[in-house]
Amino acid sequence: MELRVLRYFLVIAEEGSISRASEVLHTTQPTLSRQIKELEEELGAGLFIREKRKMVLTKAGMYLKDRAQEILSLSDKTTQEFINQRKQLFSGHISIGCVEADNSDTLSMILEEFIADYPEVTFSIFSGTGEDIIDKLDGGLLDVGVLLKPISTEKYEYVSFPMHEKWGVLVETSSFLAQKNDLEPKDLKGVPLLAPVRKDVQKKFANWMEQEVDDLTITGDYNLIFNVFSLVENKVASALTIEGAIAHRQTENLRFIPLHPPLETQCVFAWRKNIMFSPVVQELIKRMNDAFRA
Repeated sequence: MELRVLRYFLVIAEEGSISRASEVLHTTQPTLSRQIKELEEELGAGLFIREKRKMVLTKAGMYLKDRAQEILSLSDKTTQEFINQRKQLFSGHISIGCVEADNSDTLSMILEEFIADYPEVTFSIFSGTGEDIIDKLDGGLLDVGVLLKPISTEKYEYVSFPMHEKWGVLVETSSFLAQKNDLEPKDLKGVPLLAPVRKDVQKKFANWMEQEVDDLTITGDYNLIFNVFSLVENKVASALTIEGAIAHRQTENLRFIPLHPPLETQCVFAWRKNIMFSPVVQELIKRMNDAFRA
């Protein structure tokens, strides 16, 4: 005996007509007739006396009506209690670390939906380098983080965002490099560069250049690209960066030029292994897994 069929039965009993009940329930008359017939067969008793213009409950039908109301009331009450418990459960705070990248927009979209579903949840976002975020993840100061690959699989679980981040060089518009549509390794030989502080990023770039890291002309390194803009504008050096980090910040004096052949990386949403997170953090991780796990 299904709850759905009991609801059908109660509406028919209330309306006194299968045709009117079908309008209320937005289903067809044959469907309701079939469901009631199967219910009568299951119970071994007739539930309605079918008169010309009205369906009247039999004695068995009146008994079932009372019991069905009790059953559905208990079902609705139980469902509501779980909803109330869920609302209570999903209130809390999430601490999120995020590197400068295009995929921060992806995080924003997920958070928008999450907060709409759980308005009592609050969050804080820490912007920094991958090293800063990893340090805070390891120290328990952040729950989750958006990082650029590569990332340690020994300490972290993660899902990869589908959008790839494109590497290039931020140059001052009067630079000879600014006249090019893309930059090949030969174009950057001996060019003073400001590079991200992460050694694995510098190594990735060195491999693309077919050089050793020590042979690169790195004038300085940086953690946040914002601090580099004035250095590039004043022609101290050009800056190796991903396009997403500067997409909404370029000025008329600066230009981003992609590398060719393309050098790309992915962002990941990462969290520490073997940690008992709060229910609200677990739910956010589940949503990220559902959205992006291949």
